[in-house]
Amino acid sequence: MKLSPNTYKHCDLIKIEGRVDSSTAPQLAEALNTITDNGRYRIVLDFSKVEFISSAGLRVLINTQKNCKRYNRGEVVLAELPKNIYAALDLAGFTMLFKIFDNVIEAVASF
Repeated sequence: MKLSPNTYKHCDLIKIEGRVDSSTAPQLAEALNTITDNGRYRIVLDFSKVEFISSAGLRVLINTQKNCKRYNRGEVVLAELPKNIYAALDLAGFTMLFKIFDNVIEAVASF
């Protein structure tokens, strides 16, 4: 898995490439925790190059969303979800917990 973080004025964007599974989920969690530890709680995750996400990856997403939404500080939004990733989120019941955008520009503009 490869992560490419970018910081913007109103939010942070992380482009994720590859597989998010039990071996790579801690790397994603660390990147997201670094952002929230710096007091930034508006996060866009670009899933356009993600091939697979496991339950460990879903757990990282939901934990970060809880942290960001606590005290109405911000939220995690998802952009450019491939069909198989959307299906995994839908099966887990997570599509109701995240705003999902068709492209990164709309996601960043939502903040």
